[in-house]
Amino acid sequence: MTTTATTTPVRRRPARRRLLLALGALLILLIGYSVVAIARPTVLHTELEIDATPDQVWTVLTDREHYPDWNPFIISSTGELKAGTTITNVLRDTNGKDTEFTPELLAVEPGRELRWIGKIGFGGVFDGEHAFRIEPLPNGRSKLVQEEVFRGVAVPFTAGMLRDTIEPQFHAMNQAIATRAEQS
Repeated sequence: MTTTATTTPVRRRPARRRLLLALGALLILLIGYSVVAIARPTVLHTELEIDATPDQVWTVLTDREHYPDWNPFIISSTGELKAGTTITNVLRDTNGKDTEFTPELLAVEPGRELRWIGKIGFGGVFDGEHAFRIEPLPNGRSKLVQEEVFRGVAVPFTAGMLRDTIEPQFHAMNQAIATRAEQS
């Protein structure tokens, strides 16, 4: 009598299926994380009342040629101040580290607002929309608001660093603008 051995075919499809499901779940998690990271920005917000008119504050803010003389945060800024153009800024954080970036100007409204957006990589990785707003107050005074809204998938990993090394520089720059504007 002859016996024939029968072999059960090896089924690899369940393993492949589990792998595809795992990769799909990972992709969904990454997409979800990205949406949340972009939708929930990190905001740095500072403001200071100044004993100077909005025009005096604007004059100091836009006197970029003299930034190296007085500005502890933006130590250099070049390029035409016109909405839609790109400027080049060099920032100094509280650790003394300089960073150059080239934001696009979104708003240039004399005596009221200077706003730009800077991006690292393509949009959605690390975007920062920075604004200086000058609001008139009674008796020829002004309120200077400096704010940046950070969005992108890399932002949650840097939020603490931004608060520790950048936000104090906003305060320092606001105070330097106030001192200079009040002396003019």
